Amino acid sequence: MNKVILMGRLTRDPEVRYSQGENATAVARYTLAVDRRFSRNNGNGDQQTADFIQCVAFGRSGEFAEKYFHKGIKVVVTGRIQTGSYTNRDGQKVYTTDVVVEDQEFAESKSVSQQNSGGGYSAPAERPSPMDAGDGFMNIPDGIDEELPFN
Repeated sequence: MNKVILMGRLTRDPEVRYSQGENATAVARYTLAVDRRFSRNNGNGDQQTADFIQCVAFGRSGEFAEKYFHKGIKVVVTGRIQTGSYTNRDGQKVYTTDVVVEDQEFAESKSVSQQNSGGGYSAPAERPSPMDAGDGFMNIPDGIDEELPFN
């Protein structure tokens, strides 16, 4: 079975291209910075604490990434690993490893994402709603028990 589940932040905005032909298909490429559970010392004092994983999304997933994903946003991606190779202009063989996205979704709320990405994406000001508790749960007012139709 070839199944990958990743959670990380986009290192830059997705690069989206459309295939040629009558039925043009979106192809979105982006890189996820995925934190490691344990850091590894490289011998010279530097510690690499993240892996940078290339992802590619096709069709509607590619269009979704183009519309909603931007640098710094935290996402969860499920897909499969695909390897390949090509010969570059210098005649050297280059090996590639990509995660072909089967499903992708946001891993944090829009407001948390804006705070973590440095506010690069600005949304219009909205009135706070009961869902804006910060922890993802709705604020329940005190004394609501008397209004419930069941016990």
